Order: sequence, then C-alpha cells, then structure tokens
Amino acid sequence: MQAGVGSAAGIPELRRRIFFTLAMLAVYRAGVQVPTPGVNGEAITAFFEQVGGLFDMFNMFSGGALENFSIFALGIMPYISASIIFQLLTVVVPYLEALKKEGESGRQKITQYTRYATIGLAMIQGIIISIGLEGMTAPGELPIVIEPGWGFRLTTMITLTCGTAFVMWLGEQMTERGIGNGISLIIYAGILASMPAAIANTFQMAGTGELPMVFLPLLLVMVLAVTGFIVFVETAQRRIPVQYAKRMVGRRMYGGQQSHLPLKVNMAGVIPAIFASSLMMFPETMGNFIHIDWVQRASAFMAWGSLPHTVVFVVFLIFFCFFYVAVTFNPVDVADNLKRNGGFVPGVRPGKKTADFLDKVITRLTVVGAAYMSAICVLPTVLINEFNVPFYFGGTALLIVVVVSIDTIGQIESHTMMRNYDGFLKQGRFKGRR
Repeated sequence: MQAGVGSAAGIPELRRRIFFTLAMLAVYRAGVQVPTPGVNGEAITAFFEQVGGLFDMFNMFSGGALENFSIFALGIMPYISASIIFQLLTVVVPYLEALKKEGESGRQKITQYTRYATIGLAMIQGIIISIGLEGMTAPGELPIVIEPGWGFRLTTMITLTCGTAFVMWLGEQMTERGIGNGISLIIYAGILASMPAAIANTFQMAGTGELPMVFLPLLLVMVLAVTGFIVFVETAQRRIPVQYAKRMVGRRMYGGQQSHLPLKVNMAGVIPAIFASSLMMFPETMGNFIHIDWVQRASAFMAWGSLPHTVVFVVFLIFFCFFYVAVTFNPVDVADNLKRNGGFVPGVRPGKKTADFLDKVITRLTVVGAAYMSAICVLPTVLINEFNVPFYFGGTALLIVVVVSIDTIGQIESHTMMRNYDGFLKQGRFKGRR
C-alpha cells in the first residue's frame, strides 16, 4: 500500500483529484475564519470558552467555526441530521422505499430531498440560534449581538443557511471530483484543525499543575494503543469460504474455484458515531439557546458526561450500527447472487439456508462492532470526568480520523491499482495484435 500511495504523484488523474480535494478543504478552512455579521467576535469567543462541555465537541467538529461564529458555524450537521431522517424514512415510507429500489435515479431523488431538508433544518436552527444569542452576554456583561432585532435574526438565518448549503456542495464536489468521501473529509479537517490547540492546552495544564505531569506519557501510550486497536478492528474481516461449482459452457469447463466473502467486523464504519453524536448535540444546544423552563430541565438532565447522556448515546450507537448494516447488507440478496453464479458456502445449502447463515454471522459481527464502537466513543467521558483531560481523546474524533484516513488511503491505492491494470491490459492487447 505504501508503494501505491507513494506513486500517486505519477498518475495525472489521481494527482488532479488529490489537489482538487486539498483545494476544497482550503476553501472550507478559509470560510471558517469569516465571521457572521452583527456578532461581537470577542464576546462570542469568550462566551463559548465559558460554556465548554458539549460545545467543545461541536466546536471541534466544525473546526473552530462555532467558536468564531463564522458563516460555517452550523457546519455539515444539518445535512447529517437530514440524512438520518431520510435513511429512517426509507424503511417506513413505501414511496421512499420504492425510490431506493429504482437504482441510481431513485437515489438521486432521495439525495435531492435530503438537500431540501438540510436547507429547512439550517433555517430553523439559524433563527433559533439568532434569537438565543440576543439574550446572552459574555463574561463582564458584554453583549454578544451588536444590534438585536429581526434584521439580525434574518441576516443570521440566511448567512448560516447559505454557509451550510455551501459546505454541503463542497462535500459533494469532493466526493465526485476528488478523492474520498467529501462529507467525512470536512469533519476530518475540522477535527485535525482543532487538535493542535487541544494538545497545547494539555501541556499548559500540565505546566500549571492542573494535570499531573506523570499522566502525559501515559496519555501518549493510550493514544497509540487506542489508535492501533481502531486500525486493527477496522481492517479485521470474517472471511466466509465460497466454493463455485463446475459447469460446462460450450466445450469448456468453467468454475470449480474457491473464493471467500469478506465481512468486516465493523461494517457500519464511522456512520453510527457521526449520527449518534449529531443527535446527542441537539438537547444541550437547544438548552443554551431556548430559555424555557422545561427545555432547561431537559437539557440539564441530558448534559454531556452525565449518566443519562452516556446511556442514550450508547443506545443510539447500537441502534445505528444495526440499522446501517441492515440497510447496506441484505443476506437474502447475497445468497441469491451466490446461487445464480453457482456459488455456495461449504456445508450450507444454497438459498434460504445460506441467507440464514449469513444473517447469523452478520448479527454476531454487528454485536462485536457495536460493543467496540461504544467503548471507543465513551472513552472521552471517562478521561474528562476522571482525569480532566482537556480534549476529546478517543471517541468519535479519533474514530473519524483513523477510519477516514484508512478509507482515503484505500481509495488512492485502488486508483493506483486500476492504473496498473489498465497499463497491463493495453500492453496485452498490443502484443496480441502483433
């Protein structure tokens, strides 16, 4: 793989894709620094530093856009929320389920509906946040909003909605014309951008005695160990042997070879962690911007790091692990494809028996994957509550960084291998003609 990635610069198409992705990420990082009109920058920064808690995680996902209250303050989260809604609706709404089965044209329509829902959610969040900011002050009674009123509210709503729409467009362009998944790369870039400040803050706390100095080498060892564990699990597979029966086509005998069906231990990837984190940000976000008694009580009950928050977070993780695997992997379809192509699992009858066997295997793998993801994502709560570590080590952040890195490197490797195969086939055709 290292050789494949290292030779990426020698492939013009792959080089263009990588440069395009980097250019789009640079545009995104530049937009993070553009403030929303009508907001006192110093006051909003001081306010979010005082709030802390879940806003630290939200700010990390946005790469500092929330702390600056930039035009990208909402980030990609409205799009993720809309995606969650429509993935759930495809299971219960017959029309959407029929669209999904239509193939590429149906998926394009669902994607279009998701975009509309993203704009609607961004508008709602934008107006709620603008109203909430008007009633807030930074330390020292410094007002956050310079000129409150409907002018500020409409300006903020339009600005944040346009910012989210632009970030969504950037992600889609990176997916289509760049390398890797654009939405994941945007979150990935935001996490990496916030890491240097978090690491510097850790050393600063160690220097002032707030964090025991002896804990730093232990933290480094833990980072390396958890990273290695994530890489091991994300690349682990359960290989189911598949035998193909021999068959006559004309005068030639085909088949008879052995292969395997690779099933990843964590087939859902990083999607459940992103979906669950997005949903868990909602209660505390509403509590900070809506000053209604029952909303405040609900927000306090679901505060980040509390037992109810952790339990609900784990429940969401497990649910989305099973839901996403159920949506992306259909044992019945896989068993039918094997049967049509003359393949079978040794010791298992083709058809329904094979589908039941695959369903049993995938269920067990999903249980292991959900337990692994829950342990990794709950790790920040333990570190912060027990050891006062000032950044969200492990959890969704580290999981996204590692998984997106593996996926992007894998796509680069795939492009390199395709180039090598193309060259081999062209050479073979040339020799055949001679």
